[in-house]
Amino acid sequence: MTEQPTAPSLADLQHWTWVIGRAQQMMLEQGIAAMDAAPQNAAVAQVRDFWSESLSLWQQFLAPTADTPTDKPKDKRFAAPAWQQNPLFAWMRQSYTMIADHMLRSIDTLDGVDEKQRAQLRFAMRGFVDAMSPSNFAFTNPEVIEKTLETRGENLLKGLQNMLADVSRGQLTHTPAGAFEIGRDLATTPGKVIHRTPLYELIHYTPTTGEVLATPLVIFPPWINRFYILDLTPEKSFIRWCVDQGISVFMVSWKSADATMKDVAWDDYVTAQVDAVDVIRGLLDVPAVHTIGYCVAGTTLAATLAYLAARGQAGKIATATFFTAQVDFTRAGELTNFITEEQLQLLGTLSPDGYLDGRFMAATFNLLRGRDLIWNYVTNNYLLGKDYVPFDLLHWNGDTTNLPAKWHKSYLTDLYRDNLLVSPGALSIGGTALDLTKVETPTFVQAGREDHIAPAESVWEITRHFRGPLRFVLAGSGHIAGVVNPPAAGKYQYWTNDLPAETLDAFMKGASETKGSWWPHWLEWLRDRDGATVAATGARVPGEGALPAIEDAPGRYVRT
Repeated sequence: MTEQPTAPSLADLQHWTWVIGRAQQMMLEQGIAAMDAAPQNAAVAQVRDFWSESLSLWQQFLAPTADTPTDKPKDKRFAAPAWQQNPLFAWMRQSYTMIADHMLRSIDTLDGVDEKQRAQLRFAMRGFVDAMSPSNFAFTNPEVIEKTLETRGENLLKGLQNMLADVSRGQLTHTPAGAFEIGRDLATTPGKVIHRTPLYELIHYTPTTGEVLATPLVIFPPWINRFYILDLTPEKSFIRWCVDQGISVFMVSWKSADATMKDVAWDDYVTAQVDAVDVIRGLLDVPAVHTIGYCVAGTTLAATLAYLAARGQAGKIATATFFTAQVDFTRAGELTNFITEEQLQLLGTLSPDGYLDGRFMAATFNLLRGRDLIWNYVTNNYLLGKDYVPFDLLHWNGDTTNLPAKWHKSYLTDLYRDNLLVSPGALSIGGTALDLTKVETPTFVQAGREDHIAPAESVWEITRHFRGPLRFVLAGSGHIAGVVNPPAAGKYQYWTNDLPAETLDAFMKGASETKGSWWPHWLEWLRDRDGATVAATGARVPGEGALPAIEDAPGRYVRT
């Protein structure tokens, strides 16, 4: 009987890793010698710094002294004690950090590269260095080595099972299957679907107060996501909170695209918003409605306002609120790195049936935060074999929505690439030219200080184009947590400034900070516009007016 080989010890693995590292040291020393005769310029100086720092790390590794720093990095990838206490892994961490820093800085020394290309290169390089972190590989991650020896490889088998499951579904898993169900745990605010078209359902929520604001509110969520980001668990639900504050709330639930929607375009989403406004006005017999547009639906809401203004119908919308929405894409952030002719051609090949599978869009957004949304899960769930942790926000993040290919491409080219929405007359809806400078609707604009999808400085640009009264609020956190921040949580903060400001920096210099959620501040602003109330009876109750209930909220489209 053949004797089974024994598993390598931690000391063995460390030894062979040291051998590989020793070879690298020899190359570093050769590099220093080669650079001595090189001419001086910024790029060469950076390379010389790189070799010098590398040798310093090696000297520290091979001959540590009592005063060798044992810094605890803020980077959670290296939180395990071995990354600081074990000389080998401490050297790996420090050398990786040094190499990553030099690689990223090298982009700034490139000659003959315009700023757009430089930004694309910087984004690609950051993705590369994140991918090459020693924490992402089994034999250079001390936690994985320890876990593998402890479980005799069971962690890797479980991780392989997790990885193969993701491969079969074509999407990275962030939260366990079955942990959440729409209508059971999420999107549970009571209401009825009272209107349905081939593009959207209109949900009317059940009032919880005896009186409600006379002017109702309709929310347009992003058509690239499910609407229940604003109706997660009851504790986090913006919709439930609004209902409890005495607002008649309506929600548009967009249909996930299929082959029947191959011809859906820009016009269709704008006219759908106008249609929803008219349906609510007719149902409740009111002259106008309050509106909210979140992210890309906010962009469409801006077009809707310009469309109605051009047609002399601006009075249909009493106020417009924008959650992290962009209208001017001059400073649109890292998503612009994906808007190249090659990427646009690739999208065409990915949409043979006239719609783009939402998993491709989800992968794109994951890449924007690859360290947190990709490599963190590779390490924890593929290498360490950990169980997935239930998290409602990540369940929503993985609940993808398909997009009409024609509309998606025109959105990327007309807005992100060509920035046509801020050029008066460059875009039109049904022959009606759009001009944002004609919009005088009272407007509330919210941006997230750490938003990586719609950067605050990009959202700020809306203040340069609208001509009506405008309130700008900068919220703490990012694209999601900056919006979904219920008052009861007591988290984050927001900044306001009642004085005129030409730039976001000027706004911040004179801004006042308030702890907690900005939701009550928005509600006060809304009530100041029109505080009249009516009894929450008759048509204010879903299904009790001229439009009978079709089915219970959250409806059919959100489950498709």
